[in-house]
Amino acid sequence: MRFIAGNRGTLLALATIWAAAGAAITSTRLAATVLAPVADAPADNWLKGLNGKHKQFFDFPATGGGIPLVHMMNYYDTYNKAYGIPDSDIDAVGTFYGSTTFHALNDAMWAKYRLGEFLKENDGSGKPATANPWRTSPVVLGMTLAPASIESLEKRGATFIVCNNALTIFSGLLAQARGLDAKVVYDDLRANILPGVELVPGMVVAVEQAQRAGLSYHRQ
Repeated sequence: MRFIAGNRGTLLALATIWAAAGAAITSTRLAATVLAPVADAPADNWLKGLNGKHKQFFDFPATGGGIPLVHMMNYYDTYNKAYGIPDSDIDAVGTFYGSTTFHALNDAMWAKYRLGEFLKENDGSGKPATANPWRTSPVVLGMTLAPASIESLEKRGATFIVCNNALTIFSGLLAQARGLDAKVVYDDLRANILPGVELVPGMVVAVEQAQRAGLSYHRQ
């Protein structure tokens, strides 16, 4: 998986931490954590509902100041307003991996593990975010845009998927930073993925699946 640095070089720093942490984690722990499976047989349910006439895969491994969410919103709005096409004929798929991995989690996880502090992502007041900033009220270019939130986009029919490979690696980084057991943290995060967001085995495979399903590709 290719990780791309988001704001403040977060991903580059995390990749360095992960490499250093590897020397301190036993091979048994790595086997239990890095190779954590999604399920015996991945359901890939996210692919089954993509029946719209217009379908696009929005690939965002970096937060980009919330712009990826705005692009998804604009995809629906432009088809609505310029072409008269309803949301029911539109499918947008958004991805969580790289520096966006933890944006697939609920507010409880952001508060419990101080994810805003970990990611160096602040809320509207300039303090580390203690709730998922993308769930209901993302701040983009200084503006609060509730219509671009995860929940608003899901109501319009958008699909969101989170990469299990990324969740495994970043839960390990988080556990290392907090002095916790990596598997315990992974299991906790996995159990607290936002409603409607599907955990997929690997984004590298999901991109290929989306192409086979006829989705156009939009790199963020």
